[in-house]
Amino acid sequence: MPAGGFSVSPASLPGTEFEAKITAAVVVSCVMAATGGLIFGYDIGIAGGVTAMDDFLREFFPAVLEKKTRTREVKETTTSNYCKYDDQGLQLFTSSIYLAALVATLFASYTTRRLGRRLTMLVAGVLFTVGAILNGAARNLATLVAGRILLGCAVGFANQASRILSYTPYCNKIYYCI
Repeated sequence: MPAGGFSVSPASLPGTEFEAKITAAVVVSCVMAATGGLIFGYDIGIAGGVTAMDDFLREFFPAVLEKKTRTREVKETTTSNYCKYDDQGLQLFTSSIYLAALVATLFASYTTRRLGRRLTMLVAGVLFTVGAILNGAARNLATLVAGRILLGCAVGFANQASRILSYTPYCNKIYYCI
């Protein structure tokens, strides 16, 4: 059954066509491709939740916590949530991963061509692990942002190197869109 109200015939899809069955390698490739895309959504959810936590704000952004507490105590209905979280350091924390991912994607295409997808994904995994360790051990804003930049580089590399797979059950063929 076609999704979205329209159908595309498999012969009109761009890419190379391969006769194949669903194997463990295909499933792992699909999971890797999905994980490359899920990293962004996961980060949006985590960063949004963390920036609202009082303990996190007390440690890294005490001025934002003060604004948030003052607004809660006064019960100002005219103050927007955007005014409570108006801090350039907090904006740097939030946006650094996306800016780093944008820049890293440009370099990741070269790395993917030279080293291949597997090694590029391995580099992304190492960068992500180091970035997560830095963020977990951060005691100041500079370390926190450095960890976020490494996470952004990992996201950029992973999105560049992860395969885009499309499986059509009607003809039992897998299309690799490269």
